[in-house]
Amino acid sequence: MFEIFSSVDTWIALLTLTFLEIILGIDNIVFISLAANKLPKHQQKKATNLGLLMAMVQRIFLLFGISFLVELKRPFYTIHNSWLDISISSQSLILFFGGLFLLYKSTSEIHIKLDTPYQEENTLNSKKITSLKNAIVQILIIDFIFSIDSILTAVGMTNGIGNSPNDALILMIIAVIISIIVMIFFANTIRNFINRNPSIQMLALSFLILIGFMLITEAAHLSNTVIFGNKVGAIPKGYLYFAIAFSLIVEFLNMKLKKKIETSEKNNKR
Repeated sequence: MFEIFSSVDTWIALLTLTFLEIILGIDNIVFISLAANKLPKHQQKKATNLGLLMAMVQRIFLLFGISFLVELKRPFYTIHNSWLDISISSQSLILFFGGLFLLYKSTSEIHIKLDTPYQEENTLNSKKITSLKNAIVQILIIDFIFSIDSILTAVGMTNGIGNSPNDALILMIIAVIISIIVMIFFANTIRNFINRNPSIQMLALSFLILIGFMLITEAAHLSNTVIFGNKVGAIPKGYLYFAIAFSLIVEFLNMKLKKKIETSEKNNKR
């Protein structure tokens, strides 16, 4: 069973898979942070940790059902006419509706935050997720949507590892467990940071809009969608993560500059 770990290729594959799960889990952490921050303070840390642990269990179950995930890729309905060609699969539908869900949640949250100064406290509280169960369900739904793509990618990366399919499965499960432990270690710090900085909250919500749009285009790409003779291509994830990283760096510089100006003003008043 553990003979596969005697190979250097196995360790390289494990590190790559773990890194992949952590990078793809950034989207998850952002959504979990925003969902948890709408709960009462004494439940926020619990929701974050519990959400990630249940997401880990869900991903492991999905790994055992890889054949089910592969089946989701097969088209079950095709549309062909003069302006539209599309082969609809269960996977593309899940990504499409998942993208719509993220767009709805993000835009509605932005609307609420922009209207905050003009709303009474009771009105705002009525729009919060007051149930821990409700928050966990939303976290698991989003994790399921993100898991499909990452698990199928992991399956492709582990082809040829070990002497049996179980070897690759063990490797993927270990990568999921390690990545979730790493995310739990940093998730609450990220959640607190997002909660303390309104500008970062807006950036996080904007990122989720980008991710929602990416999921919709990914769904169209997987469905081999052709509109008026033009095939819909996938948005490279590297471009998206670069845009997110660049925006965060600019925002951190703005925050540092603002803090420096405030410190300078305080010193001048003395």
